[in-house]
Amino acid sequence: MAATPSSEARAGLKLISPTAIYVLLLLAVPLGTVLLYSVLSGGRGVAELPLTLENYGTLFFHPQGAYLYILGKSLLIALAVTTITVLLAYPVAYFVSFHVKPDRKSLWLFLITIPFWTSYIIRVSLWFQIIGYNGLIDSGLMGLGIMDTQLNIASYSILSIIIVLAHAYAPFAVLPIFVSLEKVDRSLLEAGQDLGESRWVTFLRVTLPLSMPGVIAAALIVFIPTVGDYVTPELVGDGKEPMIANLIETQLLKLQNFPQGSAFAVISMLMVAIVSVIFVLWNRRYIGGQK
Repeated sequence: MAATPSSEARAGLKLISPTAIYVLLLLAVPLGTVLLYSVLSGGRGVAELPLTLENYGTLFFHPQGAYLYILGKSLLIALAVTTITVLLAYPVAYFVSFHVKPDRKSLWLFLITIPFWTSYIIRVSLWFQIIGYNGLIDSGLMGLGIMDTQLNIASYSILSIIIVLAHAYAPFAVLPIFVSLEKVDRSLLEAGQDLGESRWVTFLRVTLPLSMPGVIAAALIVFIPTVGDYVTPELVGDGKEPMIANLIETQLLKLQNFPQGSAFAVISMLMVAIVSVIFVLWNRRYIGGQK
């Protein structure tokens, strides 16, 4: 006896129901709670009716514009980190995909994950030994007679945050770009060179466009967590250059202003969502071009 559409639908619902319940409890309910808190009135340790949009207005209409500055700074830092990370990750992924023997590619990908073997805090501390006062860079430049004074890059909080974040998320960018490059048909590259194109022109006209879905995926993977990074500004910048996540933590945990902190979190999520949609639409353009 053939299964009816209704029985197939019930079987499908039974199959996805555990996952749906999991998503509902761990994603939808917390997100709904944050949205509700963001429109409640209150202050320190208080969240009550009536509903209000004042919490959102505080971000945009703060007298000194401090909150809006932190939001914009977080966006610019995340975009800078994403750009630097992708630019550094692409040559690595390209080398592994095109110049490493197939039987050794797994080893190279394994080596790329080595930074994850140690604690993030330890890696940040090691960066202080490289870019800090009397660090590796300063000692090397002064030893070679190039510099007479210490650069002490670590004293420039925003620059230090960008450097550390770019290093932390580099492996996340290499992997999707590598996967995208592996899908590039090598015969297309040979055809381009047979038609008289140089390797550089072939790369720009064939390899790069075909690998753009991986590049955009890498950009998304780096951008989304970077905007909400809390640890790096606190450790590297010593709290002098807070990002939006640090502002949310201050409102929720230190000031216990749950409505205000929730409003900041919602605005941060909306900002990430808008940029992510732009990346996704951009990605669809390249995917459509490959059909």
